[in-house]
Formats: sequence, structure tokens, C-alpha cells
Amino acid sequence: MKVPAHIGSIVLVLPLLLAVLQTATAQKNGIQIYSLTVDSKVSSRFAHTVVTSRVVNKAEEAQEAIFEMELPKKAFITNFSMIIDGVTYPGNIKEKATAQKQYSEAVARGESAGLVKATGRKMEQFQVSVSVAPAAKVTFELVYEELLKRHLGVYELLLKVRPQQVVKHLQMDIHIFEPQGISFLETESSFMTNELADALTVSQNKTKAHILFKPTLSQQQKSPGQQDTVLDGNFIVRYDVTRTLSGGSIQIENGYFVHYFAPEGLPTMPKNVVFVIDKSGSMSGRKIQQTREALIKILSDLGPKDQFNLITFSSEATQWKPHLVPASTENVDEAKRYAAGIHALGGTNINEAMLTAVRRLKSDNQAELLSEGSVSLIILLTDGDPTMGEINPTKIQKNVQEAIDGQYSLFCLGFGFDVSYAFLEKMALDNGGLARRIYEDSDSALQLQDFYQEVANPLLTTVAFQYPSNAVEEVTQDNFRLFFKGSEMVVAGKLRDKSPDVLSAIVKGKMHKQNVTFQTKSSVAKQEEEFQSPKYIFHNFMERLWAYLTIQQQLEQMVSASEAESQVLKDRALNLSLDYNFVTPLTSMVVTKPEGQEQSQVAEKPVEDDNRHKNINTGYDLYRLSIGLQGSRITGNGSGFLRRRGFTPPLIPLDPHKSLLHGMEIQNKGPVVTIAPPSAPIQAPPVLLTLPGPSMDRLCVNIKHSQEPMNLLSDPDQGIEVTGQYNTEKACFHWIEVTFKNPQVHVHASPEHVVVTRNRRNSAYKWKETLYSVLPGLKMTMNKTGLLMLSGPDKVTISLLSLDDPGKGLLLLLRDTDHFSSHINGTLGQFYQDVLWETPEGADDNIRILKVQGKDYSATRELKLDYQEGPPGKEISCWSVEL
Repeated sequence: MKVPAHIGSIVLVLPLLLAVLQTATAQKNGIQIYSLTVDSKVSSRFAHTVVTSRVVNKAEEAQEAIFEMELPKKAFITNFSMIIDGVTYPGNIKEKATAQKQYSEAVARGESAGLVKATGRKMEQFQVSVSVAPAAKVTFELVYEELLKRHLGVYELLLKVRPQQVVKHLQMDIHIFEPQGISFLETESSFMTNELADALTVSQNKTKAHILFKPTLSQQQKSPGQQDTVLDGNFIVRYDVTRTLSGGSIQIENGYFVHYFAPEGLPTMPKNVVFVIDKSGSMSGRKIQQTREALIKILSDLGPKDQFNLITFSSEATQWKPHLVPASTENVDEAKRYAAGIHALGGTNINEAMLTAVRRLKSDNQAELLSEGSVSLIILLTDGDPTMGEINPTKIQKNVQEAIDGQYSLFCLGFGFDVSYAFLEKMALDNGGLARRIYEDSDSALQLQDFYQEVANPLLTTVAFQYPSNAVEEVTQDNFRLFFKGSEMVVAGKLRDKSPDVLSAIVKGKMHKQNVTFQTKSSVAKQEEEFQSPKYIFHNFMERLWAYLTIQQQLEQMVSASEAESQVLKDRALNLSLDYNFVTPLTSMVVTKPEGQEQSQVAEKPVEDDNRHKNINTGYDLYRLSIGLQGSRITGNGSGFLRRRGFTPPLIPLDPHKSLLHGMEIQNKGPVVTIAPPSAPIQAPPVLLTLPGPSMDRLCVNIKHSQEPMNLLSDPDQGIEVTGQYNTEKACFHWIEVTFKNPQVHVHASPEHVVVTRNRRNSAYKWKETLYSVLPGLKMTMNKTGLLMLSGPDKVTISLLSLDDPGKGLLLLLRDTDHFSSHINGTLGQFYQDVLWETPEGADDNIRILKVQGKDYSATRELKLDYQEGPPGKEISCWSVEL
């Protein structure tokens, strides 16, 4: 019987460029990957990625090999081929209608004809299977392309590594070339160990970066001689480019140009925001709880010049205030209390809620209550289709568009998969905004906050790009309603045959109360030369960048265009898709196979609303709950009786289905089960401080009196501040926050997860989820035991640990404390000032008095558990102090 083998799983996301090749172990079915390479060339934000997997069938009979890959939803596949016995079987891209007959016939035969399907928040899965003869080799090659989009100040490349077996030749190359200059570059991984880190090389100069990952077989192995691999997780590269006040960069290659625009240093325009929040019955439970949590945080981020209001709706819409109000401390605090009291109940009347929001903005604007030169936004959050009032989606869209009349921008957030994303997307695009799906998960509140951060800082309105008519043609979208901080505008086009030697551009826009103009010039010959010199750059990329951007924009414009306009846009996008060999929603790729096998499979690009009412993997791991028996050892062989070592007890029947023995360990070793009495366990202190000096002695701190958040330590010279809230009942921290000034990073740890914030971007990590992040001047690591370490050159190392038991709380551990400056202060920082140790008269060597800043603390020598290397910890002797 044939056993399918998953061949490959490497995911490469370039800014969300993601490719996964999935494989299964060779021992199970004989399919072995002997080479797996990813080559990604990022030329001026345009990423061209080639994934190549070479496999051999080691079995004595034919086996089915499955090539499975995930790629970003915004990426276009441009080529796929299989080489079998020296014969190439290509994927042919055709108009979707032409391929439909083959697709329908395959479905009728019960075959998995749809090769591409949505698998997560940002990914689509591509899959092809082929039968491989004994000893035969197959080469799979898949190529896809994407324009990296700037999100909250960064471009992101994600490489997900999951080969599921060690691979003799495994190599990942990422080349980045940015003529503007690379301003910073950082890496992060969820599988990296210190041994694997030796296989990673990062080199960078002013305009180029090269990231190479090439682990040996031994580095990939979980243990010597085994095929199980440690490579299972994400590898991410984040970077940004150097910018000027003019913010413009025109780059030219092979007769095409791209104009990037993201000026620095502009002031944020004041905004008027109306939050429209669905509180219908379907929002009850976790969704409304996370919405309240996110809304409270978002309200805190409103600027002092902003004005806002809240509208909640179910069967009817309710305004919090009769007018928009300034985002003063008093108003924000009142709004937070209102948000905390939102409860879910009733139907869904989206039409009334939206028209109420528009009327509120119009009325306040007519009454001159909105500041001159401000930007007005409506942010809608809903989790379902309309059920009350006007329920026809087309009529609602028309009503909203006529009411807004181009005056305000609408942003629609769809919570979960019970809402029509197509309905929300059209309503947003009709009104100068965008739609976003919020996935139901533990980080839903963070998703909402991140979306708000994208639109929190408008810098320009009515932005228009102008070029000499004798110089360019077939230019992509060149007018934009809004420009937000951290994003980037991109315009591309063709140069005319007799264009000038210098291409000039003017960008006009409106800032707060004034019009502004930006000018940029670029030498055609100089730019052409710059892109010809680097050997590794993907040449003629700019023409493909122009085609990619044109298709993406035409597909988006089709959503809000009239029927006639939509057909024209569709025809143009289809022709470009075929000309440039892109798999888009308008084309399909037919994958041919050897004679005698299923003759073809069809790959079609899914659209967002195809996933409605489906249970989509959110991209987060599922944790399996297991109940273990810990502590002293129990032995037995299933006889159903227990015996404690050292004495003869009465025999107790043991039902393995009902008995839970806490604090004991079972081992199968004889006709009866024995129980050893548990001894009092040695506890880990909530705070472990390594004292400075050669002795490396440690101070274990117990906090007995604390309810309010505490300033634990602050060192202005180190640029570190640590705060936390302590739970005296559970003897651990409820939360801990660590703030670094250089680089600017904020880490918030709770028993649920760790949230790292940088440049307004939030990244959430679950405890025991491996993390290896290297930023300029800071390294963050977390291992499978859940020990998070924050360290850097000449920095104190701060470690945080989440306890599974008892009571779910956090521990704080410090080492490398010699780096603290003399300006250290705080509840814990005081122990790194001038501390005097005294021995009380008549006391033994296990008791001391610590004199710190005029206070006396009694210190006792005790045995404690040290978790500096993570659980299970090791016993140490430390000085125990109570605060």
C-alpha cells in the first residue's frame, strides 16, 4: 500500500513572504529529501523566491510523494515544475475559464483538484502529489513573487522551517539590495539554539544584506544518530531603509521606474474618530471581553489633539456622548469606564449604526466642533451579518457611501468567520478605507490594537504624484486619500522611448492647515547602472514589480467599480496575469504529470471570503493538556494496588481511570505499586538577585506587603526600567514589564503570554514557545521550559519565568549585575547601592543584617531553587530577605 510522504515544508514570508515545504521522515515511507534550498532575492522591496526540493524514493516499491507549500496571500506563484527521470513537467498558467473544465472533471472524480487553499492568517497552501518509482529522484521547484509592504515602519521576511527530517544539503539564502540604504536589520527565530546559531551568518553593508542559514546534519539532529530534526519553527528578518525629509526615492531599471514615498519628520494631523462597536448577542463571551480590552488600550493611545466618540449597536445604535469630545485625560478615563461596561445582547443593525456615525461627524462638522485641517475616521467592528433594520448588504453599502460622500474614511474590522468579508471590504474600499479580518484567538485584542496603530497617525491627505507626460506612461495608482506614519506609498510605470535623461516627480499633499509639495529627481543612466552591477540581484525585476502592482490595484479597484468599469479592469488584469505568468484570482495553473498517473491538477488562487464559515488554522500552536504525576516515585505493573516504600500499608485498589495522585511519580516495576512519602519541596523565590562581586552570591527576595504596581528597578545609565504587580497570596508576580531605551523595546509578561512592543508593533509569544531574537544591542531568547532571557553587550541579564503551578504567576531573576550603574534605584535596585552586611551579636553564620538606604533587613541563609537555566532548576544556598 502506498503511504503518502510530506515532502518539504519551508515557509518563506517576505513581508509576509511565506513558503512552506513539508516533509515526513524517511523511515516511515522511504521518501527522503537529500536537498532543500530556498533562494530569495529582495531587490528594492520586490521579492523573488525559488524553493527547490530534491527527493529520492529509498523504498523497494513506488511511493506517493506530496510536495506541500505555504505562501503569502499577497504573493503570486509564477512557476512550478517537477523533474522526473530527466523529464520536466511544468505548470501552465491559463485563464481560469479555460482551466475550469479540467477542474470540474477532477472534482467529479473525487480528486483534490484545488491545489491552493487558505491555511492561516497570511498564508495559502499549495500541494502537489506524484508517484515516485523505487530509487527514482524527483526535483520540485516553485517560484513566487511579492512586493514587500511596509507595516508600522518595517518590512518583514519570514522563513518557516519544518523539514521533519534531517536534510543532507539544507540551505537558505536571502539577499537584500536597497539602493536607499538599509537603516536597520534584525533577526528572530522560534527554533534557534546556540548550536544552530553557528550555522547562521548575517552580513550587511550600506545597501546590501545577506542572510545565510546552512546547518550541518549534526546541527539539525535532536540527538546524535537520529533522523528527528530540531528545525521546526519561524525564522524572521525585519528591516527598514534610510529615508530623508523629502521621503522620495525613484529607482529605474530596464525601462521601468518605481517611486517610493514615505517622508520622515512630519507632524501627526489631529483626527476625529468614531468607534462603532458591535455588541450583539453573537459577540458575547470572549469576543466582547477582548473588544473591551482592546478598546480601553486604544483609548489610551488617542492624541491630545484628537476628538472621539463611541457608538455601540445591537438592535439599535447608542451614542456614548451627544458630540465628539476632546481626548482629554478626564474624557478618556470616562470612556474607558463606559467601554468596560459594554455587554453583548440582541440583533445586528449595521445600517443604523453606520448612518448614526456619519450623521454625528456631519453635524459636529457643521457646528464647527471639529478642528480645522483634522482627519475624520470611522472604525467599524462587527462579527456578523446584518439581522435587524436594513439587512440587504447592497443597500447598506449604497446608503453608507451616499451618506459619507467622500468626506470621511471608513475602516471595517470583521471579527471571526461569521461575517461576510466581501461585504465589509466593499463598504471600506467605497469610502477610502480598508477592511481587515480579526482572527478569534488569544491575541485578538492585540490584533485590534495593531490595526489601530496603523491608522493612528495620519500625516498627509489627498496625496497626488505628478510626472512629466513626455517621460512616463502606464503609471499605476498615483492619487491616495491618506498617508499614515509607518506606511509607504508606491507608484510604478514605464519610461517612454525618448524620455529625458533625468526623471523628476512632484508629490503634493495636505498637512494640518497647509499644502505641501515634495520634489524628487533621478538620473536614468545612473539608476540603470546601479541595478546592473550586483551579480545576485534578480534582473528585470522592476518590470515584474510594475505588473504585480498594477494587477493588485486593478483587482482591488474591481471591488468598488461599476459593472462596466469592473469588466475593463478585469480584462486588463487578466491579460497582465497571462503575459507575466502570475497565478491570480483570474488565472489558474494546470500541473501536468507523467503518463499513467492522474493527468493534471489545477491550482487556483482563493479569495478571502472563500474561507467563510470554515475552521481556519490561525497559525498558532494548539497545546495538548496532559495530567502528570509528579514528586515522589511510585512503582507498579498495573496490578491495581499501591504500596509505599518502607512499610507495609493496607492494600488500596487503584483505578487508573479515576485516581489522580498529586505529588507522586508512577513507575512500572513489579506486581504492586509502592508510594514514597513526599518531602517538603524546596521552593523557588519570586525574585532571585545575583549580587555583584567575585563571590556571585545570591539574594532571594520575598515580598510580603504589596498591592499596587511596584517600581522594581530603574537604571538610567543602562536604559532599563522594570515594573511589576506582585500577588502576595500566590507569592509570585501577576505581571512584569521591562522597558529598554536603546533599542526602544517594551516587554510585557503575564502568565498567559509575552508581548514585545517595538515601534508601535506588538508581537505576542506563548510561554515555552522557543524564541531567539537578535536586535541591535539586545538579544531575547526563550526555551521550551519557558525561561525568557533579555540580555545584551554590557547589559544586565533579566530573566522571567512563568510558573505552571502553583497559581500561574511569574518569577524574576537577575544576573550580570556588575553592569548596574551607581544610579540604580527601585525596590530591588536598592540592593545594588551601598549595602552593609552585619552579623547580629550571638547569631550563627546563617543570619545577617542588611543595612540599605537607612533600612535594616534580616537575611537568613536558606536552600532555594534556582531557575536561571530554566526548570526543573537546581538547589542553591542564598540569603533570603523579606520586604
